[in-house]
Amino acid sequence: MAETAPLYDTYMRAPLRFERGEGVWLITESGERYLDFGAGVAVSSLGHGHPHLVGALKEQADKVWHLSNLYEVPGQETLGKRLTEATFADKVFFTNSGAEALECAIKTARRYQFVNGHPERFHIITFEGAFHGRTIATIAAGGQEKYLEGFGPKAPGFDQVPFGDIEAVRAAITDETAGILIEPVQGEGGIRPATNEFMRALRQLCDEHNLLLILDEVQSGVGRTGKLFAHEWAGITPDIMAVAKGIGGGFPLGACLATANAASGMKAGTHGSTYGGNPLAMAVGNAVLDIILADGFLQHINDVALVFRQGLASLKDRFPDIIEDVRGEGLMLGIKAAIPSAELLQAIRGERLLAVPAGDNVIRLLPPLVTTAEEAREGLARVERAAETLRAARVRKSA
Repeated sequence: MAETAPLYDTYMRAPLRFERGEGVWLITESGERYLDFGAGVAVSSLGHGHPHLVGALKEQADKVWHLSNLYEVPGQETLGKRLTEATFADKVFFTNSGAEALECAIKTARRYQFVNGHPERFHIITFEGAFHGRTIATIAAGGQEKYLEGFGPKAPGFDQVPFGDIEAVRAAITDETAGILIEPVQGEGGIRPATNEFMRALRQLCDEHNLLLILDEVQSGVGRTGKLFAHEWAGITPDIMAVAKGIGGGFPLGACLATANAASGMKAGTHGSTYGGNPLAMAVGNAVLDIILADGFLQHINDVALVFRQGLASLKDRFPDIIEDVRGEGLMLGIKAAIPSAELLQAIRGERLLAVPAGDNVIRLLPPLVTTAEEAREGLARVERAAETLRAARVRKSA
């Protein structure tokens, strides 16, 4: 009788086993070096083994790992204050993941309407192509059938409209609407940025109808697009925002940020987390902000992003049979393939470059924010070699 694998069969893992990481590189057990432009799906924002993050984690590990939220956690107060000072928010709730941050955001919006005398207002308008996590509520918010199938009835209260269609949003608003939830740049959906005009129109609609604007910046936040948060490009502020991934630099950490008004319904006992805001996560989160908020760091992201965009535009021009389009902001980039994206991803991986698949036949490039211009050019050279290999194979096949 064959031995049963001990893990759930929920992942299609690449046959790669990494033993250690150094900056933008990952090294396999056999010593092969891969340029990591996936960053654990935009998580390893400062690369691998960053000495400031490692030092902060080790220092805290020698003190205390876990306390629970039965007691005050000084690191939460420090990180919370830094986040509120740097953003629109007045209040922060710490979580362990993006999905948990979105759950908190959804509950915060519904609770706001409830305490303001509108318990019927619990519906949230979301967008086609969205991805907000894999809990029962967040798969309902995302609305993608492939994630909903087999898990029973879709959780009520989420009304989907086409991405970027302001008239569809306007038509979807009812007396039961509590808020609007959007990713400023859809990640899983294929690196699709919302226009600045659309983001501003959403803010205006929320103001007109007393709705809460909820942003999912789990992937686009913490410097990823060249601003601290992607919505800053549109010059607007949300009422509630979910953050995760890059804020922990690889350590599990998420946060729900809100204005005092939006969070007014979240009183003692309405929400909680055993591990959220634990001392280890807070030490790392504060260390991440030390780097991200340092003078010149966001400018560095924009400088390196320009190298990427120019290089990718050149590759698109030279390989239109392989690359259909280039998308994104900052270091949140997407290559829309003119061939099946799985073929392009395999060819890129064959050049020992790591990238991330997405919807709409797109490959995501999500390099660590510490990537240098030289490392960016090395990554582009590997994409170029992959495109040349694919073109040569197609020529041979047609001959």
